[in-house]
This record gives sequence, structure tokens and C-alpha cells, in this order.
Amino acid sequence: MSVLDGLLTAVEETAWSARDLADSAREAWTRGEDELAGARDDAAGLSEQVSRLTQTGWMLARMAAGYRLHGLRAAFVSERRADQMLCELHATSARRFYEVSAAHGGAFMKVGQLLSARADLLPAVWISELSQLQDAAPALGMSAVRGVVEGDFGKPLEELFASFDETPIGAASIGQVHRAVLHDGTAVAVKVQRPGIAGRVRMDLQLLEAFVASLRASLPDADYDTILGEVRSKVLAEVDYAAEARTTATLSEFFASHASIMVPRPAFELCSARVLTTAFVPGTKLTTVLDELDARARGGDRDAHRELSTVLGNLLEAYLRQVLHAGVFQADPHPGNLLVTPDGKVVVLDMGCAQELPPETRARYLGLLRSFMLGDDEGMTRLFDELGFRTRSGRTDTLRAFADALLTEIRQAALSGKVAWPTRDEMAARAGALLGACEDDPVVTLPGEFVMMARVFGTLGGLFSRYRPDIEFTRHVLPVLGGALF
Repeated sequence: MSVLDGLLTAVEETAWSARDLADSAREAWTRGEDELAGARDDAAGLSEQVSRLTQTGWMLARMAAGYRLHGLRAAFVSERRADQMLCELHATSARRFYEVSAAHGGAFMKVGQLLSARADLLPAVWISELSQLQDAAPALGMSAVRGVVEGDFGKPLEELFASFDETPIGAASIGQVHRAVLHDGTAVAVKVQRPGIAGRVRMDLQLLEAFVASLRASLPDADYDTILGEVRSKVLAEVDYAAEARTTATLSEFFASHASIMVPRPAFELCSARVLTTAFVPGTKLTTVLDELDARARGGDRDAHRELSTVLGNLLEAYLRQVLHAGVFQADPHPGNLLVTPDGKVVVLDMGCAQELPPETRARYLGLLRSFMLGDDEGMTRLFDELGFRTRSGRTDTLRAFADALLTEIRQAALSGKVAWPTRDEMAARAGALLGACEDDPVVTLPGEFVMMARVFGTLGGLFSRYRPDIEFTRHVLPVLGGALF
């Protein structure tokens, strides 16, 4: 109960932080400063920023009040009625979070997109609401799209493209995607950044950081500075489309010869700081395909579960190859960034949030994995230290508990040839054990790249636990691990 109380207190304090940030935005604009909001455009822009902060803060405050009131009301009704009231509260809160995030975008939408993939952690109604954030952000008008593209390239849209569909095929928090055709007949996807999004993202990040700061007293000791720093840097990197184009090219080349995994190739002549043009790849959103296959499998179609397992096996292989071989990986694997082509290939999109892994860092993580698989405790202790992990006591017991939680399935699969995913109850029990270990001897320093790796494999783990695929270890995992380890 103390943890819940601390969480709600943090939400309430963050709501007040929203008001403080709004007041600061007004004052900074009046003084002619642009540090807080990112760019001082005009009074209308300021008004929009203040409105976003006010509505976000009000949403957080109402959520906190609702859950606090539920705790009081539940004491005076039957257990069955209390459960029903909680379900209704979840539905109301999820709808409020979705509506504010969808209306304003920015960093809160990114958080919602990440949470939408964690069906293993959140109630179904939250997943249903937040899943809409994956590809249903408010669309930009065509005049704004034209302004960005023509402003970056200095030419009319008609000179740049033979045709350009005005209706976007996807709208996200940072930008939206249009289908177009080049003058040589090549079909392309053109991602256009929302005007002024960098300033809005910076302000949202300040609000999220205020939330974590107010919550820290209720959490176990951990390296929150590193975690927040990594999240901030990666979210801000998503507004740099020139850097994203370079990462996209690297991974497109890396997977060019793979039969089941692909990354679209960028067209550099039509890429800029706010426009990213890549080859157009037809496909269906990952979770749509998985839900259809899962429904068929539950109806007795054995081939459907086999197909589902192959798709998720390809997805796992895609990330193992990025982390262990490519030296850079896409760090935002929410379902809106993952497609399945008609012939079953997994397509990884949106390299705006990416993490580089230098060769020496990859070698150390591989050494850590090798030591874990062989039960080499001395080797694990040395590599934890070299990578930059630190506990409060200096011992590695908590770190080993984390390694055991993250890698047990891989070690078991190496012995049996099959990956067995934990149930939701097993994951909850494992999380409880880890929380206990963290309370006894917390991890106080983390290497930055591990934050992104944990984010990726935590999200994938949620998908695997939800759909429970029978992944062929010898096809999708062993060749990748073997090639990297030996």
C-alpha cells in the first residue's frame, strides 16, 4: 500500500509540475527566451504549449484522484463490487490517458506506445486503449506536410515526386508517413516530421522527469539518472531524421541477404533533418497478424500456431542479430514499428530510437552470456565490473539474480532445443524476487546501453508471454548465439 500511495503522490506532484512548467513557458516567452519550449515561434505556439501542459497535468490529477477514491470506496462494498469498480476505473483512466496523448503527441505518446506492448503487465483495457497510439496519432494537414518537405528541399513537391498521396498511411507522435512514387517509378514511404515537435518533446520530458523525481522516494535504490538520461537522449534522437537515415541504411544493408528479415533502404537524395524517404514495403502490423493467427490456432488450426511461432522466431532473431552482430539495434519495438509482409517476412521500421554497441562492448556482453551459460561465476563477476554495473554493497548477487531472470529461458532452450516462456504468474513471482533482491542490495550504477537492451527485450518478452510461441531454438537462436560466441 505504501508503494501505491507513493505512486499516486508522484502523479499528483507531477500534475502540479505541469502547471509550473506552463507558468515558466509563459514567463520565458515574455522575456524572449527559448530554452524551455525549444523554439519561440509566436503567441499561438505558446498558447498551444500551455494548453498541452494544462490538459496533461489535469489528466494525471484526475487519474490519481480516481485511484485514491477507489481505495476508500472499496472498503465499504463487497469484494465483487470492488473488482467491478476497479475494472471501470481502469477503463476510464486508460481512455483519459489515450485521449490526451493522442491529442497532443510528444513524449507521452511514446510512453503509451511502449506500454501498449506490455500485455503481460497491464490490464486488457489499458492495452486496448493504448494500442491505438501505435498508428493513430492526429494527422497533419497537407499544407503543413508540403511546408516541411518543400522547406527542407527548396523545390515544389511535384518536382520531388511523381505522385504523393495526401492521406497518410500512418501517423505517429513524431511524424507521419505518406506513400509516394518517384519519377523513376519507385514506390517510397515518406516520413514527415511534425512542425515544432522538438520543443513539445523537450517539455514533455521535463514533465516525465518531474514524475520520476517525485516517485523516487517510493522506489528501490537504482541508477535513475542513467535511465532517465538514456530515455531522454533516445527520445530526442527521434527528431533527427538525418541520423535515422544513416542507421536505417546500416541495418538495411546488414539484413539485405536475409530471407525472413528486412529493413527498408533509404533514398538519401530525399532525406533531410525533417524528412525521411525509404523504399515502400507492403505489410500488416505485427500484432494484427499475430491476433489473427492466434484466433485460428485457438480454433484448432495447428498450422496457424506454427506460422505464429515462425513470425515471432524471426522477430527474436532480428533483435539477436542486431544486438550481437550488427553493432546497432532499433530500440523501440512497439508493434506499430513492426510489419509482416504477405510472404511472412518481418519488417523492422523506424530507426529513430537506436542504440550503438561498439565491438568491445558487444564482446563483453557475449562474454557475460558465455559465463552464464557455463556457470562461470568468477567470469560473470569480472564482466559485470568491466561493463559498469555496480551494487550498493559491491557484491554481484543482485546482478546474478537479474541475469538468471533474463537468461534462464535461453539456457534451458540450449539444453532442450525449445524455448519455454514463463506464464504471467511466473513472471510476477520472478519480478517479486527481483524486487526483493533490489531492496536488499540495489543496483546503483547501470551502463547506458543496458537500459535500451532491457527496454527491447522486456517489450519482446511481453509479446512472447502473450502469444507463447514454440520457437525453433536451433533455427532462430542457436546459429546467432553460436556465431557470436564461438
